[in-house]
Amino acid sequence: MYFTVQMLLNEPVKLLHFNNMIYKAFVKSPIGFWIISVENDELCSIQYQKEQPSFEQGENVILHSACRQMEEYFEGKRKQFKLPLYLEPYTTFQKAVWKNISTIPFGKTISYTDLAISLNNLKAIRAVGLTNGKNPFPIVIPCHRVIGKDGSLTGYAYGLPVKKWLLEHEGVLAVQTSFF
Repeated sequence: MYFTVQMLLNEPVKLLHFNNMIYKAFVKSPIGFWIISVENDELCSIQYQKEQPSFEQGENVILHSACRQMEEYFEGKRKQFKLPLYLEPYTTFQKAVWKNISTIPFGKTISYTDLAISLNNLKAIRAVGLTNGKNPFPIVIPCHRVIGKDGSLTGYAYGLPVKKWLLEHEGVLAVQTSFF
């Protein structure tokens, strides 16, 4: 197994957000840690960092499911996610972009131009790129699958090496084992 999900039986992380509980846990992957946050019964964010987080992990059914699904993704056993997403604070345009990104199959990529065309708004390429970069649910909404029109890896909130690794993991890019 590449990593473990550390679910401790401690008290959940208690943060107030509109008087609701936010539960957090993290998944260790081959490239770092993915912090998953759930508010009540909806996934509200996924964040990445290289170092192990130092918070006590919460316990929640949706949080457990999200961690399990992320674990399966990194083990190569999952290609799609089934999780309730907290989308209330986002615009109609952002939701439309993320919905279209969600249809990109595992192991495939599209360009920002193709994404704008799928929204019937070729002039929105820049807005599509900005929205893609603000995706609060990386991997679940696979924003790493959006690339430059020329096939180049452009932009990723957590850096191009992370994007490259994710695309290698999905078989889009050949894994580089040597510089020579």
